[in-house]
Amino acid sequence: MREFLDQISDEDAAAIAAAMKQVRDVGRGHVDVNHLRGEIWQVEIDGKRVIYRLLFAEQGKFSQVLLALEIVNKKWQSAKSRHIQLAERRLSDWRKRGRSPTKLVLPEQDPAS
Repeated sequence: MREFLDQISDEDAAAIAAAMKQVRDVGRGHVDVNHLRGEIWQVEIDGKRVIYRLLFAEQGKFSQVLLALEIVNKKWQSAKSRHIQLAERRLSDWRKRGRSPTKLVLPEQDPAS
């Protein structure tokens, strides 16, 4: 992601950062957010001359972290599946490295105790 942001205009990078903040604040109900597959979501961001598609997943106990997984700056219908698969692999890798909080599952208590 960082390499991608370093290659685009400051104006477009600012638009991406602003959109990520809006999605973080509003959540998946944001008008430009679409569900793609499983835990992968997309937000469409208008750049100066291009529409960016940022693929993300929500992380954290309260889904308070927006984990950017992939960003595409082109028409992507022919490669859509490949980009979604890449986002899924990155999410899986993130979780395997232990950077994602795990949910605490408590055993059911016996009502008699």
